[in-house]
Amino acid sequence: MDKLEQIRADFPILQQTVNEEPLVYLDNAATAQRPTPVLERVRQFYQTDNANVHRGVHTLAQRATTAYETARQKVQHFLHAAAPEEIIFTRGCTEALNLVAATYGRTHLQAGDEIVISVAEHHSNLIPWQQLAHQTGARLRYIGLTATGELDLAAAQQLINDHTKLVAVAHATNVLGTINPIQQLAALAHAHGAVIVVDGAQAVPHMPVDVQALDADFYAFSGHKLMAPTGIGVLYGKAALLADMPPYQYGGEMISAVHQQTSTWAAAPYKFEAGTPNIAGAIGLGAAIDYLQTIGMAQIAAHEQQLVAQALPALLQIEGLTVYGPHDPAQHTGVIAFNLVGLHPHDLATALDMEGIAVRAGHHCAQPLMEYLGVSATARASFYLYNTAAEAAALVAAVQKAKEFFHLGTGEIK
Repeated sequence: MDKLEQIRADFPILQQTVNEEPLVYLDNAATAQRPTPVLERVRQFYQTDNANVHRGVHTLAQRATTAYETARQKVQHFLHAAAPEEIIFTRGCTEALNLVAATYGRTHLQAGDEIVISVAEHHSNLIPWQQLAHQTGARLRYIGLTATGELDLAAAQQLINDHTKLVAVAHATNVLGTINPIQQLAALAHAHGAVIVVDGAQAVPHMPVDVQALDADFYAFSGHKLMAPTGIGVLYGKAALLADMPPYQYGGEMISAVHQQTSTWAAAPYKFEAGTPNIAGAIGLGAAIDYLQTIGMAQIAAHEQQLVAQALPALLQIEGLTVYGPHDPAQHTGVIAFNLVGLHPHDLATALDMEGIAVRAGHHCAQPLMEYLGVSATARASFYLYNTAAEAAALVAAVQKAKEFFHLGTGEIK
């Protein structure tokens, strides 16, 4: 990618050593690092414009409100939503998905209805629907995977039927690195009168996203995975659906009028943003979007593809290493999950950390997927725009070194 050294210079955290080795940060699927322009924008807000939004007529309040609502417009254009009113600020992707379950779900589902999700979902896009099914008497059904770790679209065509009221899937999975066919799933859901909810946490930071082209009814993501502060997220919803949904929480900001015995609600998005919002987080999210757009989402996606095309085949050449998900780099996001026979993923991650390489190990908030794969955990490396070819090579070399250090043979990870 052009200007990669210049980009890396914007991330002071990357310019350090860990265990006397240069830091190689490959835990981007968990959270991304923040560039200096984002940090500076948040600092500037607190130092010059800090005030509550929507409530004051004084200058600072007006500046804060303008910055907050400008951030909403930036998200709208970033997702290609039809209007800023379709953008709701939340605490993160998890809260956004819970918002849909608690409002749309509880008012539209009943006993006998069905919810369809995939077996590869993050817990944030599984447990809200599991609990909604318990609360309403609806049935939760799972789409399985193909032999290559992709969503089984033929099975989805069988599962999604006239009993289906809601389909919830990740745009890109957080373990297998697969991109799901959202347009086809949306068409299937809509053909049967169902809505589709998309978990975009692993997609929005890494590729162009057009919610209207996808025909998603709801689309959620977290800011911290695309270099914004923690504690800020987004729920996109089609305007007609949001207008018909009850509030998620009650209090200040979300009201139209309050009387002693009755209240009325503001229009979307404000009826879903009770209380003082994460103003600085939203402004930081807007700054992160500005930063990404100066580089270009298509360029970022291409850069990550190059890193995967380098690392994935090399990892597959290591005897005793199992890579989960597609083995074709062209069918892969920047997420690679793997296990080395004879070594627990936590021990492998510790060995990599001794080489300065930060990866994630565990069930990745996807325990049903781990059960489906027949493993208890995996190690996971995940690339982002600031990672380099040298770092991809370092990952492969460190895995090979760990294998040799522990004198590991071959076999199957359980």
